[in-house]
Amino acid sequence: MPETVTRLSLGEQAAFQLADVTKTPPQYGAITPRWLVRLLDWKPLEAGTFRLNRVAEDKAIEVTCGHIDESALAATYVDYLEKPREYRLSSINAILNVHTRVSDIFSSPYDQVREQLRLLIESVKEKQEYELVNNADYGFLNNVPDSQKIQTRKGAPTPDDLDELLTKVWKEPSFFLAHPRAIAAFGRECTRRGVPPPTVTLFGNPFLTWRGIPLIPTDKINVRSRDGKTKILLLRVGERKQGVIGLFQPGLQGEQSPGLSVRFMGISSKSLASYLISLYCSAAVLTDDAIALLENVEVGQYHEYK
Repeated sequence: MPETVTRLSLGEQAAFQLADVTKTPPQYGAITPRWLVRLLDWKPLEAGTFRLNRVAEDKAIEVTCGHIDESALAATYVDYLEKPREYRLSSINAILNVHTRVSDIFSSPYDQVREQLRLLIESVKEKQEYELVNNADYGFLNNVPDSQKIQTRKGAPTPDDLDELLTKVWKEPSFFLAHPRAIAAFGRECTRRGVPPPTVTLFGNPFLTWRGIPLIPTDKINVRSRDGKTKILLLRVGERKQGVIGLFQPGLQGEQSPGLSVRFMGISSKSLASYLISLYCSAAVLTDDAIALLENVEVGQYHEYK
């Protein structure tokens, strides 16, 4: 028979019933810094469509140099593509349902509707960055010209590979974009060669650099599970630089941030309050040499140092 213990004071479990519990808001592990969205230049559209006019590359533009007499100057003109590409904004949508009983009774200390919206908006923004990289129509990985794609020399990303990438986007390159494992693999190759890459601080955070160009991490560039290979992008950003830009729709009803809105849809007969979350975005590569891609990047090579 277990011995009965006579208590001389209030027990912890009973006392706990009178105690206030310190709580956190819901923690969502899928949230990332989304550096790509922060580093892009964003252009507002008037009617959800962006026409990218380009010069026809096969038309030579002739100019006269060293003209000192009265001979006729060369006559020329600049031709444009007759069928320019048009980008239409893509939408990311979600509907949030919250039972009014839940929001009425269980909203202290944290407002249930606000927290549900916050988490769903974070998910929509994560999807936005994924689409900027991977979308079949406007995603950067799918808009690299063949002439701007190169292969790694030995599998692992080396300084030579990134140097070769820089020759493809040599006009004011802005940043490399890569999976964290690819950046770590590049760091190992630099260490092996005795040239550890320096760091730079952006948004209060340190980033590795190569030739002064930061390597920006994102988990939206996949590492293939079957062979451990991935890709590294190099981008030039900005309309003024004829680089890559993001596109969004301004002035939305219920706008929470550029291109993103939240609208109340009403309460159903089942006491469900519904909210529509909409995000409109796209991206454009203004010139071919604004983007380059390093393919077949292996991230699983390690070295022993003596």
